[in-house]
Amino acid sequence: MEPFLNSLLKSRYPAEKKSILALCEKGDTFSLADLARELGTSIPKITRIVSDMEQAGILSDWGKQESATGRRPSLYGLNPDAGYFIGVEVGQDALALAVTDFTGRLVQFQDGIDYTLKNTEESVLGLCACVREQARAFLDPARVRAVGVNLTGRVNHQTGYSYSYYISEEKPIRDLLEAGFGLPVFIENDSRGMAFGEYMSGIAGDARTVLFLNVGWGLGMGMVLDGKLFNGKSGFSGEIGHFPLLDNHQICRCGKVGCLETGASGLALHRLIGERLAKGHPSILSAAYAVHRDITLNDILEAVAKEDVTAIECVEQVGDTLGRAVAGLINVFNPDVVVIGGRLSVTEQYLMPPLLSAVSRLSLNLVSNDTVIKVSRLGNKAGAVGASLLSKHRLINR
Repeated sequence: MEPFLNSLLKSRYPAEKKSILALCEKGDTFSLADLARELGTSIPKITRIVSDMEQAGILSDWGKQESATGRRPSLYGLNPDAGYFIGVEVGQDALALAVTDFTGRLVQFQDGIDYTLKNTEESVLGLCACVREQARAFLDPARVRAVGVNLTGRVNHQTGYSYSYYISEEKPIRDLLEAGFGLPVFIENDSRGMAFGEYMSGIAGDARTVLFLNVGWGLGMGMVLDGKLFNGKSGFSGEIGHFPLLDNHQICRCGKVGCLETGASGLALHRLIGERLAKGHPSILSAAYAVHRDITLNDILEAVAKEDVTAIECVEQVGDTLGRAVAGLINVFNPDVVVIGGRLSVTEQYLMPPLLSAVSRLSLNLVSNDTVIKVSRLGNKAGAVGASLLSKHRLINR
């Protein structure tokens, strides 16, 4: 564990100090009386504990609490200067980087950092060098406490292995990243990292059960159940894209037929548009398709932004299919909030109406009445911010 936390928690009252860190993790502040009540202890004892944490630089006095009568008590919360956390989202050919302070406040975000991670030890170490170089421009490396890295595909954060970037049995990618950064590193699947970012950002309010659907080229899901990020036994939870829901005879990337991803993802949108263009449907994409016989997902999203009717109709079809899946998820989990994120969330204006209509038709009213469906608040920042916040969470809880 990071030395400054290690020494803190090895001193007096380590269990109580960890409890205070957990209470304040979302940036909340508490009076001494609040903390004593939450921890079930006395005011004198909590005063000593908070004093220890102030001296260690972990907590700080955030000022006086408003009070109608009597003496106003001081509020205590995490010290934003206690350290910083870097989050990295690894895309197909670019990185996104977020830095948060000890309270979880976003202090820096960069995306479009040119880097392609390959399945080699040299490439992993190169990623570390690239991130260090980018962060050094605005952050003292000595103030960084941990790094979080989001990767696509199957990730087991406990063993440190990614099966999209599998180097060898002896060298999990986490160990290579820790060697490259010289810091604790926590890896996670991209959808789960995004889910944690949205949960911690407050989009869900005080919700305890949040489902996050990452609608990108593929389709993934992150789940916060009863306030805890759910990984599953092997760390492979959330593969909603490979739920065998559809009878469309489409072969999925996984080799199976009829996976939800084949009808509700960027890949599905790309296929639907291509089929329509091949049949001569009018579109601003027609000229480019005639020359290249292909278009990119970015081309499609730009066409939607320009109100291209063919592109919009295909987005609506994806929205309806996704809504059927969301209705099923609501029936199973009865969540507080479902968040729609990922690249396709920028088509919100056309994606959400058919999605919400399908949920209204197909979910059980008694179950879905208390579920709110929202579009991601963090947008393209969700992955990197989630990785950063998750690295802090796991550092102080491991």
